[in-house]
Amino acid sequence: MAVKQVSIFVENKEGRIKKAIDTLAKENINIRALSIADTTKYGILRLIVSDNEKAIEALERDGFIVKENEVIILAVPDEPNGLNSTLAVFDEKGINLEYLYAFVSSKTDEAIVVMRLENMEKAINALADSNIKILDENDIKEI
Repeated sequence: MAVKQVSIFVENKEGRIKKAIDTLAKENINIRALSIADTTKYGILRLIVSDNEKAIEALERDGFIVKENEVIILAVPDEPNGLNSTLAVFDEKGINLEYLYAFVSSKTDEAIVVMRLENMEKAINALADSNIKILDENDIKEI
């Protein structure tokens, strides 16, 4: 099951990331997870938020370029080799991992990993076949 992620393109200039975060805070949008990748001129701020539609509307209103795409969110054993055993599933099936970011929560003993894969449907099927726990939006709200 895929979850929608919000990606914000931000200029690599002082205050731009804070402005994006301020925009979300003013709308009372909770950030559940985030990652940023940058180059010399711009960055991509990737977020799992409490209300994508409201977030996109507010960010675009404040002049940001925003894209929504699908990611998979997994509960991975929070122990040595926990992530690697999950990645092995993709390796065995020839599924390319585009990027990932992770976070932990005090409400679970597992690490939470957000992944974007080249073939999302094939990845979801491979994970289901391997009995790896895929989280949905309701699960994320509880973490």
